[in-house]
Amino acid sequence: MLFNSLLTVLSSAVGAFSAAGQLVQVTNFGDKPTGVGMFVYKPAQPANPSPLIIAMHYCSGTAQAYFTGTQHANLADTHGFIVIYPNAPTAGGCWDVHTNATLTHNAGGDSLGNCLTNVFAPGSAFSGVPYGCFEGPDTWNTQCALGELIMTPQQAMSFAVDRYAGVRPKFQCWHGTADTTLYPQNFWEDIKQWTNVIGAILAQCVGHTVPEQANDVLTWFSLSDLTPGGGAPSSGPTTAPTGVPTSPPSPPAGGTVWGQCGGLDYTGPTVCVTGFSCVAANAYHSQCL
Repeated sequence: MLFNSLLTVLSSAVGAFSAAGQLVQVTNFGDKPTGVGMFVYKPAQPANPSPLIIAMHYCSGTAQAYFTGTQHANLADTHGFIVIYPNAPTAGGCWDVHTNATLTHNAGGDSLGNCLTNVFAPGSAFSGVPYGCFEGPDTWNTQCALGELIMTPQQAMSFAVDRYAGVRPKFQCWHGTADTTLYPQNFWEDIKQWTNVIGAILAQCVGHTVPEQANDVLTWFSLSDLTPGGGAPSSGPTTAPTGVPTSPPSPPAGGTVWGQCGGLDYTGPTVCVTGFSCVAANAYHSQCL
């Protein structure tokens, strides 16, 4: 599998990278059926042992843009971990999150669906959607993006378990309450799916681009106390950060939270909770925001 090969190569050959402190492209890292690219940043003084962080860029981005636009490399210098920056193989710079190859374990896809669960210890996602939400023939799924694919916790988890029943990492979600690209309801659908999530951040009044919270992510990864040349970090947090919501606020009778509240042929609730307004996205869909 792509990222298993990637991690194996890095673990055995990290000492061979001579350009410490620079972003280096790596081309020989095993089978890569979809053509995913790989760049690595190694600090001048790695920790011992040195953890690996996979920093996957946003849709329409590149590994180089994510390297220069986030704090991961600077924090790598401070703490001694190594950063892998995968590069999406498509011309538009987006990852495959909709095909069976990606969503099925070991099926040869290029995105998180086929590697996150059995390789990584913890993970953090920014402005995302539940696993499998975009599944289908097209790269974009409007129903998913609008937060209209609503499942019970049991349905959401069984959907993922059907594809992979192995060990899963702890997982942290960040999402903006004002996101109009991937609507905030997807945050709650994420929480349903990751029923053992112990970290979830709902960023008030933030749109689709939640600012990278690299220091908080390092704390979640149990790497904030790591130092160059130092030993392994201590165990990670076991409780959610103070003040983190674990469920959406309770709506009034007939009300809704971030859900649909209007549109042609819509017959559901039209009242939003206090502090939310029913905003029309188009003639067919209005949402409490």
